[in-house]
Amino acid sequence: MAYELDELGLGNGALEAFAIDHREHTGDYPDGVTPWVADCRHCPDGVERIDETAVRRWARTHTRHTNHEVDLSYDSETERVTPE
Repeated sequence: MAYELDELGLGNGALEAFAIDHREHTGDYPDGVTPWVADCRHCPDGVERIDETAVRRWARTHTRHTNHEVDLSYDSETERVTPE
């Protein structure tokens, strides 16, 4: 991914789109990219994002609107987001 960032000057949005597209076509993220994953514990909703801020925002919004708990995972760590 260094080539895409340094040589082509692609931004984070393009990088994330490339990484997600790569995973959809090959089953793996490129160059050891590990996504943040948010999984609702009560319904099938969830997201995968390269950017931590985006996945946390989704989790907070989902818990606020549904009153559901959401598990945030990155690498081998998991954290639960609960309704306030």
